[in-house]
Amino acid sequence: MTEAPPDRDAWVPVPTVLTRRRPSANFAAVAVAFVVVACFAVAVFFYFVQVLPTQVLVIGLLLAAVPLVIVLFGVWLVDRWEPEPRITLVFAFFWGAAVSVGAALLFDFAVQTVQSVFGGGQSDAADVLGAVVQAPVVEETAKGFGVLLILWIFRKHFDGPVDGVVYAATVAAGFAFVENIQYFSVQAVDQAYGGESLAGVFVVRALMAPFGHIIYTACTGFALGLAARRTGAAGAIGYFVLGLIPAMLLHALWNGALVVVGDRFFTYYVLVQVPIFLACVALVFVLRHLERRVTRLRLAEYAAVGWFDRDEVAMLSSGPARRRALRWAKYNGVGPAMRAFVSDATRLASTRQKILSMAHAPAARAAAQADEQELLAAVAAERAALRP
Repeated sequence: MTEAPPDRDAWVPVPTVLTRRRPSANFAAVAVAFVVVACFAVAVFFYFVQVLPTQVLVIGLLLAAVPLVIVLFGVWLVDRWEPEPRITLVFAFFWGAAVSVGAALLFDFAVQTVQSVFGGGQSDAADVLGAVVQAPVVEETAKGFGVLLILWIFRKHFDGPVDGVVYAATVAAGFAFVENIQYFSVQAVDQAYGGESLAGVFVVRALMAPFGHIIYTACTGFALGLAARRTGAAGAIGYFVLGLIPAMLLHALWNGALVVVGDRFFTYYVLVQVPIFLACVALVFVLRHLERRVTRLRLAEYAAVGWFDRDEVAMLSSGPARRRALRWAKYNGVGPAMRAFVSDATRLASTRQKILSMAHAPAARAAAQADEQELLAAVAAERAALRP
């Protein structure tokens, strides 16, 4: 990663004029996307209000908030190095909570309608097929498509695998939150009529597997993160399909085990699901390490042509050094400027990595180079604001 690429003009950033471009996100697409999310959110809300008593929904909401807090804290830990814009995270969460849930409900309703028309009643085999095949395929496609939309609409804020994991985890967090409301609410009703204990379902879904949906959809997010650095909008579709395969398989593995293992579920959980979770945690640590390494290497290239000095590169490449710089800036009344400087410099390093990786995607590379110009202008202005 330290060798100079063959195209020196793409490697040495020495623009003669620094300009700020208009925001590159397609605002029409953003508006349409949020309208779609809002429509689905209203529909899902009225669906739950119609099928479940209000008191039960409140219980489900409160219980579902527990795994949601756990998951969002984990996402925040992963996202600290280069935090994503709030608008993209809000879109991701509500895509999962509204559109993905709504799509799954609509598909399930269509399947039940077809079964009733052709005289096929609900059977144990149909339940297993729905859990092991229908749910993984429909839910992971719906969630993953939300991450793909983020890549298309907010591409300048989608820099690599870590971003893909963060966006995918946020989409999955929204989906799991609403799904848990449904599960806990229905279970509360069943318990009132002598069914299985709500506490048992809560332990399994909220405490033993709060990161289930996050792990599945993160496979798609990781693949799309690779696409963000290697190809354009059309090429990302292939990565999307590849990412869906492990996402669906892991989802099917969990759902199938709940049906197959029976009383040996805890043994299965320890021997299969815990290692999968630990492997995912290890992968995230590796990705975070590589992200810091990219920051250091790419900013060193800018430093070589005068955009940064060595002290700035050292500060921007170290978590503890960043925190010291932010404390100094806060004490001296320039906290916002320092936060913006750190954020834009980190994004600049990621953008440089995209430029170097996109030799076979000229349109995407040109867009990244335009983003680079904007970020260089921002960094220069923020550095000026930090000077006494």
